[in-house]
Amino acid sequence: MSREPRAVLLLLGLAVAGHTGRLLLSRPGAAPGSILISPSADRADPARQRARSTQLSRPLGANETVDLNRAPVEEIARLPRIGMSLAKRIMAFRTAHGPFRGPADLDRVPGVGSALIAVLQDKVSFGAVATEVPTPPNDASLSTPRASAPPTGDRSGGLVDLNSASEAELVALPGIGVARARAILAYRRDKGSFAAVSDLGRVAGFGRSLVARLTPYLVAR
Repeated sequence: MSREPRAVLLLLGLAVAGHTGRLLLSRPGAAPGSILISPSADRADPARQRARSTQLSRPLGANETVDLNRAPVEEIARLPRIGMSLAKRIMAFRTAHGPFRGPADLDRVPGVGSALIAVLQDKVSFGAVATEVPTPPNDASLSTPRASAPPTGDRSGGLVDLNSASEAELVALPGIGVARARAILAYRRDKGSFAAVSDLGRVAGFGRSLVARLTPYLVAR
């Protein structure tokens, strides 16, 4: 067979294949030559994306607060100095450890410190935990801070001894995570025993307000 008839047959074969493929890929009832839009393009709703972007950038109102135990990550991200990255860490901590009981629990989230908590104090609430906190007995001992429920790992009269507590016992204290607990152990190893609870302020990561908050739970023997 000469080259010219073979070329003609090849062109006819390509035309038939192309027409067959167009028939298979076209939608029923669609006009010939119409563009087939993928399902993913249908799902990409520009209006919805704009609405979500507007929601994330909208600042809180003067009297508006965010419940950190109920709010989705988009609402948490609206808080001042909280971006989406930190909002996701707050959400992950809530999922792993349960509802926040107050600022001390929030302080345990990586990236949240006492300065940020001071900024957020009038902008956040901690709902959905009232039924989880046992009602304390109605007696006169409640007039002192030490009457509150002590953390786990009691060493002396319900207090945690800074000079003998384990990492797990320190982590159980309000406002102390793994990093701060290890900082206490490192200080104890390198500097020796704590002479007083106030010496905790010499440990990296412990400001004056945090030391004051922890004092009712601690002893240095």
